[in-house]
Amino acid sequence: MSQPRSDAPGSTPETADPAPDLSIGSQGSTPYEDYVQAELLTHLQHPLSDDPGEMVFLVTTQVMELWFTVIVHEWQTAAAAFRRDDLPTALAALKRSGWELQSLNASWEPLAHLTPAQFNSYRSALGEGSGFQSAMYRRLEFLLGEKSASMLVPHRGSPRVHDELEKALTEPSLYDEVLRLLSRRGHAVPAAVLERDPAVRHTPDPAVEKVWQRIYSGSQEDELVRLGEALTEVAELVWRWRNDHLVATRRAMGSKTGTGGSAGVAWLEKRAAKNVFPELWTARSHV
Repeated sequence: MSQPRSDAPGSTPETADPAPDLSIGSQGSTPYEDYVQAELLTHLQHPLSDDPGEMVFLVTTQVMELWFTVIVHEWQTAAAAFRRDDLPTALAALKRSGWELQSLNASWEPLAHLTPAQFNSYRSALGEGSGFQSAMYRRLEFLLGEKSASMLVPHRGSPRVHDELEKALTEPSLYDEVLRLLSRRGHAVPAAVLERDPAVRHTPDPAVEKVWQRIYSGSQEDELVRLGEALTEVAELVWRWRNDHLVATRRAMGSKTGTGGSAGVAWLEKRAAKNVFPELWTARSHV
């Protein structure tokens, strides 16, 4: 004879499915809402036009900002792990950031198919606003080694944000920490590369390319090969982010000047053409 279902009439309290905890949190909301601050998150959208598409734009760009935040956290975790020669922790953070970058890139989907008329219907609501002005995205770029003091200029009006970005500008990038780790492990990274001003963008170096060439020519089970592949995955996903941004912008506004007076497509084309962690790509031609 089959046993009665646990939720069937006559089930004892011991066998019945437990009811969910619907207790009230400290602020009169549920513990879930307290933890994720759902009330705050779901009331941060204040459209400035009557176009329904603006809500989609607002939420999508806010989601992107949250992904920037968690990816910066992962890369800072990885950089700190590299400094203490903790490669497993660094690799785990890089792997997580790959999944997060995939989610970030998928955020373009709601915006990727806008016609010019649809985008123009609420574009004026942005005023002088531009994604170019995102402080968290700038921190992400600084961690990738895309350093430029001129990128601090849009943030002069916010001393706290400006100071945080200035600090990020002068700190070693994720790739700087990788090259220092390779040097500590006996690889011939030039002193000029290790000792350069971290506030200056990394310039591709033939000697660094040879370091990666030697690593990739060795055992494919070597943990430094796994490191190279983790960095390459990050670099590829960043390229996809930049390229998707370029395509979405082309589709929505063609070659017009970008919001906030940016160069629009012309600037994005230059960004999409750049390789992150460049020697990892050029070394492949010589393995």
